[in-house]
Amino acid sequence: MILTVDVGNSNITMGVYKEDELLFVARLATERARTGDQYAVELKAIFALYDVVPRDFEGAIISSVVPELTAAVRSAVQMVTGHAPLLIGPGLKTGLNIRTDTPGILGADLVVGAVAAIHSYELPCLVMDLGTATKISVLDENGTYLGCTISAGVGISLDALATRTSQLPHISIEAPDHVIGTNSPDCMQSGTVFGTAAMLDGLCDRIEEELGRPVKTVVATGGLAKDIVSNCKRNVLYSENLLLEGLKLVYEKNMSKKDRAAKR
Repeated sequence: MILTVDVGNSNITMGVYKEDELLFVARLATERARTGDQYAVELKAIFALYDVVPRDFEGAIISSVVPELTAAVRSAVQMVTGHAPLLIGPGLKTGLNIRTDTPGILGADLVVGAVAAIHSYELPCLVMDLGTATKISVLDENGTYLGCTISAGVGISLDALATRTSQLPHISIEAPDHVIGTNSPDCMQSGTVFGTAAMLDGLCDRIEEELGRPVKTVVATGGLAKDIVSNCKRNVLYSENLLLEGLKLVYEKNMSKKDRAAKR
């Protein structure tokens, strides 16, 4: 089995693969003050919940955009699985050709999302990741990573509305029945859900104009993606576990059959 872990700003998502089968996905809150020991306890509890035996792991891989937590999560994974996990970053083979000003510091989440999209979808491709931040990565017909757009995430925008205004409430993220809201929660949901969907459509249009050709695929992932992209006018595919798939692919690129056999 392989453990894949994506450390994001809001959640730590982990997936356990047995060959090509994703056995389960679990999520922990990202808490920057936690230690490796604390995360190790939670990992062991999750594995017990799903009847997974830690000694059956042959390896693990981590992507992280939270540098202050990377060492703690890496230590926890090694303690529980008995294997030093691979870490997405310079020196690790990804197969991704990155054509940006500073390719060495491209976010690990953007890297693994692009790797998975190249493997699974027709190119050119746009990869939307709707999490703490809303990002759109651009992959050309050769699978080259050209760059991305980054904007404030849906949750951040809603929190700002509720905390920086006197009369607007905290609300859940779901599409209302009408664009024209008649009460504060419906108005906020309309502006957030339909507004974000319209922004994504508009950015895709502008990206295609700049590329000078249409893209073949638009795929979305992230905790907030499903409810948002279903309201886009474009055909946007939804892939819940795109980043975990990318982590698994990168792991396989870096571990030969001989290496994997030696770990058993």
